[in-house]
Amino acid sequence: MIGPGSTVGIVGGGQLARMDAMAARAMGYRVVIADPDPDCPAAHVADRVVAAPLNSPEGVAPLAGLCDVVTYEFENIAPAVLERIAEETPVYPAVSVLRACQNRILEKQALTAAGVPVAPWRPVTSREEFDAALEAIGVPCVLKTATEGYDGKGQVVIHTPSEGPAAFEKLAGRPLVLEGFVPFEREVSVVVARSTTGEVATFPVAENIHRNNILALSIVPARVSPDTAQAARDLAIRVAQHLGLVGLLGVEMFAMPDGKLLVNELAPRPHNSGHYTMDACVTSQFEQHIRAVCGLPLGEVELLSPVVMANIMGEDYPLDVAAALSDRRVKLHLYGKREARPGRKMGHLNVTAPTVEEALERAQRAKARISGRTEEVR
Repeated sequence: MIGPGSTVGIVGGGQLARMDAMAARAMGYRVVIADPDPDCPAAHVADRVVAAPLNSPEGVAPLAGLCDVVTYEFENIAPAVLERIAEETPVYPAVSVLRACQNRILEKQALTAAGVPVAPWRPVTSREEFDAALEAIGVPCVLKTATEGYDGKGQVVIHTPSEGPAAFEKLAGRPLVLEGFVPFEREVSVVVARSTTGEVATFPVAENIHRNNILALSIVPARVSPDTAQAARDLAIRVAQHLGLVGLLGVEMFAMPDGKLLVNELAPRPHNSGHYTMDACVTSQFEQHIRAVCGLPLGEVELLSPVVMANIMGEDYPLDVAAALSDRRVKLHLYGKREARPGRKMGHLNVTAPTVEEALERAQRAKARISGRTEEVR
């Protein structure tokens, strides 16, 4: 166990690191951040910042000597950076988990090896492989980069065979994955925690609604059957155990009309769809992350109230905070980013209520008030 008073290191200084750091400090830990920007969001709540490019093993290496355990806030990190740190200091989740989650080909292979259902897919490294994959999978389908894709970046939907060549040319030059298009009913996710002792806990299932391929709303509890919700939590645990996870894992899934689930993607860190836990669960996902990597007993994951999380984006600025907070059930979390840009996550709202329907209605109103925009829910 790495107890309070020790130092937790976090590679990356964005909003997830910021909220991890806030949870760690509340529990009595010191926090050191590694990020190229000494004024990154997490720097505002950390004890120290190692200012270095995150693709430089030697630049980030000093973090190891300053910390008792190191974690990271996103998966687009060169494994060599974490391998260098791990020579001196424990790193969680392990580099092997990072490798599996940052490459869609390795991710699909790991999921299949774990016995987890996924959409039809084929690896694509050449035009010949693409043509064969397109014929095998059929249309509609989605061509994705194997690495560095998030929030809808690095992917193209192919509706007809004639669109295939242009889609391939747009993304060619790097490993790709072609996936069958899934006629899902809902997108759901589970955040699962596994500690250094092997203890496992899953947070309640979130139902996720996206706008322009970026998460807009998370609704909890998800509007799925109890059997489907339990199956989602069971799948998340299976994946975490198969990977030997220590820390948190966000497991994104498609819920099909017949109640079956397909796992879509993995994220070895706190997850955007888990932000609701900050105001609606006994333990937040960020506290759970610190507990897991430090070997403390995991916290209770009970949902205390139905809740809806709404992301605040750069295009929502300027914000009318007072108008949104006129509803006393609204909780505001801003990330301290200097510049608001379209498509950039700047914060989120959590709205609790006696029912999901009321929480959703209040969250939509609060989002409209803070931004002057109207959210539509399908």
